[in-house]
Amino acid sequence: MIKITLACAAGMSTSLLVSKMEKYALANEIDVEIIAVPEKQFEKYADSTDILLLGPQVSFLLKKCKAAYEPKGIKVAAIPVVDYGRMNGEKVLKLALSL
Repeated sequence: MIKITLACAAGMSTSLLVSKMEKYALANEIDVEIIAVPEKQFEKYADSTDILLLGPQVSFLLKKCKAAYEPKGIKVAAIPVVDYGRMNGEKVLKLALSL
């Protein structure tokens, strides 16, 4: 199972994106666990995360997060603004899995 964490400013709007990603994963038999958290709380979830995706509102933290978490084996990427805005769960999940 691949564990994906989406981090954003408050973790609320990202919850809808998580639902759409889970729906796509279920329909395509992709074994993932996806959660959304406020970026300030991500450290609590780092040990149980394989992939960290940053929402556009916190994408300015990409370089910092890559430096902090990629050495620990966590893949880090920013969610494209268009995919986030459209709540395109399929594209965001495919981005995560491509890492």
